[in-house]
Amino acid sequence: MGITIIGICRVSSLEQSYQRQIDEIKDYCEKQGWNLKRIFTNKISGATKIEQRSEIMEMMDYIKNNHVDKVIALSVDRIGRSVAEASKIIAFLNEHKVSLYIKNYNMETLNSDGSINIMGGFLMNLLLSVAEWEKMNIRERLASGYNRYRKLHADDKENHPLGKPKNCVKTAEQYKAQYQKGSQRCKNMQEKISVLYQHIHQRKHCDQHS
Repeated sequence: MGITIIGICRVSSLEQSYQRQIDEIKDYCEKQGWNLKRIFTNKISGATKIEQRSEIMEMMDYIKNNHVDKVIALSVDRIGRSVAEASKIIAFLNEHKVSLYIKNYNMETLNSDGSINIMGGFLMNLLLSVAEWEKMNIRERLASGYNRYRKLHADDKENHPLGKPKNCVKTAEQYKAQYQKGSQRCKNMQEKISVLYQHIHQRKHCDQHS
């Protein structure tokens, strides 16, 4: 019968598309020989409470009424960017003996026997904390940049019908560069956590067969 699996795809805004996530999940499940039943999608912020996320509520209803072995997502921030809210989802899945599998890190919350993967859960919480930190950091940088921008250019209203300073494009590019640098730091931290998990997982596997 094989492994029965469902997927979660999320993007943060209406302008974004989750088709790439859908295609990647379908291709991966096909290669693994997994029986992919459904993919739940939404365009909503990952910091939103789970009760307001239709794809999560639909997924939970589906799990309550159908047999599911795993839930797959490409990255942990597709589950959420709030540690508190994402932890509720993981707790629900653990309660129903459904493993959360994060494809990009080859990491999951349950062992093959259905027991809780303590190290996987710990490092997944670490990844969630990094994702939440990134979101908070973005907000702080944007707020700081906006306030500094207003302070420095409060009287510079020439050459623009809306009263914006003439060097606004340069200023926007500077803060875009800062955002990209912060996002890259976050990605680097997540990759290091993933490498640590793979090392521990391989060591555990070797110990079991030694």
